[in-house]
Amino acid sequence: MQKTGLLNIGFGNYVISARVVAIVNPASSPMRRLREDAKDSQRLVDATQGRKTRSIIITDSGHVVLSAIQAETISQRFSQDDDDDDK
Repeated sequence: MQKTGLLNIGFGNYVISARVVAIVNPASSPMRRLREDAKDSQRLVDATQGRKTRSIIITDSGHVVLSAIQAETISQRFSQDDDDDDK
């Protein structure tokens, strides 16, 4: 089933759940490179509100979204949306 709702990524920012490909932890070198590549190609969306980046969300359009919320928390919200859709 395709998701249709919005995913809360913190501080009043949302992404469309159906467009999310991955929610990853930003600590590894490949994720740092991914962020730098997205910044160079103007596909980076910084939704951290000036806070430390705690998760990176990758969309099907190739955009990379930075969030100050832990990847585990966002994935729980993503799963909750899926459970709500099943009802």
